[in-house]
Amino acid sequence: MRNIKRVIGIDPGLAHTGFGIVDYYRGKIALVSYGVIETPSDEDHSIRLLSIYNRLLSVIEEFNPDEAEMETLYFSRNSSSALAVAEAKGVITLCLAQQAIPLFTYTPNQIKASVTGTASANKKTIEQYVKILLNLSVEPKPDHAADALAGAITHIHSKYI
Repeated sequence: MRNIKRVIGIDPGLAHTGFGIVDYYRGKIALVSYGVIETPSDEDHSIRLLSIYNRLLSVIEEFNPDEAEMETLYFSRNSSSALAVAEAKGVITLCLAQQAIPLFTYTPNQIKASVTGTASANKKTIEQYVKILLNLSVEPKPDHAADALAGAITHIHSKYI
């Protein structure tokens, strides 16, 4: 029986889908990997979604997470980008379901509060706290990967700590 819980956090987007993988073991959170799946804007929309699916599947197969976290969709201004993010989120959800990986969701404010202590934290503050919580020498970049790591940390805080 594996006592380590491995969580993949995902920051969905059509152009940039961030992922961050952390392990939780005996009260400690450790970084495993992070990165961004990028799709070029000049590519056909359906090909971009397929690319997100295939590349996320590769990450899942490489790191074998036990659980997944993805931020709930929240857009107050740009409905066209909200639709693209929702489509990416659907593809990601399908990929996780096909791999039987339970998906948990948290609001942006829950993630900010869990990682920094305040729901009004900005991107820079989140990156700084992720660096501290994961004992990294530098802040994780780009911000999509840092956001994914923050989501994974939030899930561990919410479920295990």
